[in-house]
Amino acid sequence: MGFDISLVWAVIIFAGVMMYVVTDGFDLGIGLLFPFVSNRTKRDLMMNSVAPVWDGNETWLVLGGAGLLAAFPRAYAILLSALYLPLIFMLLGLIFRGVAFEFRFKANDRERPIWDIAFMAGSLLASFFQGVALGAYIDGVKVNGDAFAGGALDWVKPFALFCGLGVVVIYALLGATWLIMKTEHTLQHTMIGVARRLTWLVLAAIAIAIVSIWTPIAHPHIAQRWFTLPNLLWFCPVPLLVLLCVYALQRSLSHAPHAGPFLCALALMFLGYTGLAISIWPNIVPPSLSIWDAAGPLQSQGFTLLGTLFIIPFILGYTTWSYYVFRGKVRPGEHYH
Repeated sequence: MGFDISLVWAVIIFAGVMMYVVTDGFDLGIGLLFPFVSNRTKRDLMMNSVAPVWDGNETWLVLGGAGLLAAFPRAYAILLSALYLPLIFMLLGLIFRGVAFEFRFKANDRERPIWDIAFMAGSLLASFFQGVALGAYIDGVKVNGDAFAGGALDWVKPFALFCGLGVVVIYALLGATWLIMKTEHTLQHTMIGVARRLTWLVLAAIAIAIVSIWTPIAHPHIAQRWFTLPNLLWFCPVPLLVLLCVYALQRSLSHAPHAGPFLCALALMFLGYTGLAISIWPNIVPPSLSIWDAAGPLQSQGFTLLGTLFIIPFILGYTTWSYYVFRGKVRPGEHYH
């Protein structure tokens, strides 16, 4: 079997988007958790826990989007046409949130609450519409030849909107477990309580409602892939792994938690993300456009792949280094602005 450059690109895009979901997920979760904490000093601690790294997390989103354009231009054109509005709303949320992040540290006591609200609203907007775009993507895109054949509001469906709420919940769980790892004393205890409730909500709303019930009912082609042999044998351990992660997360919250809850939350997200990838594989535009059908010219894929493989180690390097340098607990009085 020869070298499949389209497959390599699919893995790179999959990994890039996964890295974005992991790194920016807990980042967005910080803003979603602001309503649970009213004290200004504690909110400062929450923001300082991500202040050194938050603006580099979107690098992975850029990598995923640029890789899609470079390697699968047909899919890029179709998906952007289908998801223009939710993606625009998501980007507006990210921009609004980024501005609020910077201005909040420079605002006086009278103006600071305004930027707190802006930070919460931007985080909610970005998280919700990421989930909406995901739900619309799973729902499938109408394609006619090389073009999107649907309407501008095709994404406004109950499944997509519910997925938006699901992403908000799991990002909040990631944010809570991140703060458990990065803070201490009262704020950490508050986040332990929040994480306990969010864990059961994630299990009920996402693992059971969306994945186990709604997805196979609404998408027969996915149900056929899940529940026919030999695929059924591969999927059988997934529910057990999800329950194991939930048990491990709840147990770690009861025993002087540090990094354990965050790692368990990441494992839950990874199971859901890889399950999605397996469910639609090898389609890059569900339900029928495969990675090979959407691939660009071989020369174009090869040229951009060389540049991508050159730059990825640098992205991994500075990301790892920044998290290593700012490891440990965040304490009152420490500032990064």
